[in-house]
Amino acid sequence: MQRALVGNLLQREIQISRNQITKKVIRSQLPCEVFINHRGNDTKRTISSLLYDHLTRLRIRSFLDNKNMKPGDKLFEKIDSAIKECKVGIAVFSPRYCDSYFCLHELALFVESKKKVIPIFCDVKPSELRAVNKANLPLRPEEIVRFNLALEEAKLTVGLDFDSNKGNWSDVVTKAADVVIESLIEIEDEQTRNQTTHIVF
Repeated sequence: MQRALVGNLLQREIQISRNQITKKVIRSQLPCEVFINHRGNDTKRTISSLLYDHLTRLRIRSFLDNKNMKPGDKLFEKIDSAIKECKVGIAVFSPRYCDSYFCLHELALFVESKKKVIPIFCDVKPSELRAVNKANLPLRPEEIVRFNLALEEAKLTVGLDFDSNKGNWSDVVTKAADVVIESLIEIEDEQTRNQTTHIVF
């Protein structure tokens, strides 16, 4: 009797585990709603990861390279696809953001894809952001133009300012998540309106 009860409990636990794994796999294959663009060395272990974890707890599918990519993934293919599929981009600007080709490429792709971008200026002023040809970041002239256009667009977008020496990490993460939620609701409402207007009676 006791052995049968233990066997039933184990079978139920296995079934629950299988269901949880299946749900996790299905969820991981859905397109992300939010893409977090950041300079890893500056903000990965602080605001970017905190924001990703907070959004995940709110059940908002988000993309952060070290959380969503696995060995064997092609960098540009995976990143470009995630940006094209997402609804909102968060650009976490930091002092060395413009030293990263990937950061600038991702930002330019947001702008070119006409995605809503929420800037977070972390320890940097918008006026300090500029793509230039440096020894550690050799850029072609057309890339400099492309990246600077994207940076200018971001500078002209209302964002969140954060000073890591004075500010509270929890406050900026909560504010950013609130803006993301509002943006996702606005985008969904707009899509619903567009679908309604296309219905022919």
